[in-house]
Amino acid sequence: MTEGHVIIVTGASSGIGRALAREAARSGWRVLLVARRRERLEALQREIRAGGGAAEMLVADVCEPQSAERIVDAALRQFARIDVVVNNAGYGAPGALLDQSDEALDVQWRVHVAAPLRIARAALPSLRATCGGLVFVGSGLARVPAPYYGGYCAAKAAVRAAATQLRRELRRDGVAVTYVDPGAVDTEFSETAGKLRERDAIAVTPERVARAMLRGIERRARVVNAVPLHALGATLGEWFPRISDAAIARCVAVPEIPESPKPLFAATSPSVEMTEPEHALESGFAHVLSPVTRRMERVKLPVAFVRGLLDVAGTRIDLGEAAMRWTGMPNKNERAALREVLETLAGAGYLESAGEEAWIVRRAAD
Repeated sequence: MTEGHVIIVTGASSGIGRALAREAARSGWRVLLVARRRERLEALQREIRAGGGAAEMLVADVCEPQSAERIVDAALRQFARIDVVVNNAGYGAPGALLDQSDEALDVQWRVHVAAPLRIARAALPSLRATCGGLVFVGSGLARVPAPYYGGYCAAKAAVRAAATQLRRELRRDGVAVTYVDPGAVDTEFSETAGKLRERDAIAVTPERVARAMLRGIERRARVVNAVPLHALGATLGEWFPRISDAAIARCVAVPEIPESPKPLFAATSPSVEMTEPEHALESGFAHVLSPVTRRMERVKLPVAFVRGLLDVAGTRIDLGEAAMRWTGMPNKNERAALREVLETLAGAGYLESAGEEAWIVRRAAD
């Protein structure tokens, strides 16, 4: 039924997006992978193709205004049609809602609401032609907001409302709109400050969520509650606010917010070339490293060491050599952590890939 159909997945470099891309490719979908982290996209593309699937990639930041047209153009150029667009890219920063700056709130709005609507608008003519579908990934926190998640809960509530509105507006065009509540998922999101204390105990794998999403997409479902028990909990939380307020007060730890709050999870990243993500460069070196800060802390990788690697533009960085300089005898986990940091810097335009485990410094650390 879906053999040869085309699905666009934003945020495809990790978590739910990566799992969904794999699942869709195995089911016969042709996939356009969109995210900011080139190395991760290339690895996923190789994996899908090695398994007999069809995948193309686009390194892009969905927040850039031109990205919507680039995503649609890439899909049509590579596959000549678009059947489904999955708006999965996400970003968040912990903190009390009124303590967050206008910029912090605006970024979360742009990633979760403005960018998906822009992409939906650009893809709509193609989706009308194929009677295709739009998918918006929400959160249980849209229904039962938790404190100290900053603007994330409010943005996801807007996603939920937008999906419902579009479902009713686009019905006459034959375009299905699906809202997904993924539940608590074991991704980078669950490792951050301000998380629910019980989250680790109830979190499910991205693969489980991806399977539920794909079933919903193929059924043209209005709503996909990927983990029914989690959705039931959110429903009860809405119905009984006094009880949910008390329960959340016991379950949510007040986070220690650093001066530059690290994201709850990274925004996405696109293999058609793109200009370097300007907003990441403008935000500074420390902000660019924020998605991997927790990983760096766990392996005791100093920011000063990473900054020193980017001292001079044009310098070549070899992973093995850099890891040896850092620890002397790096173990597998330390080497993997350093690679992730360097890939993150490459996605932000500081480095340029020069092979499997090598990079050229394009821009010295600021």
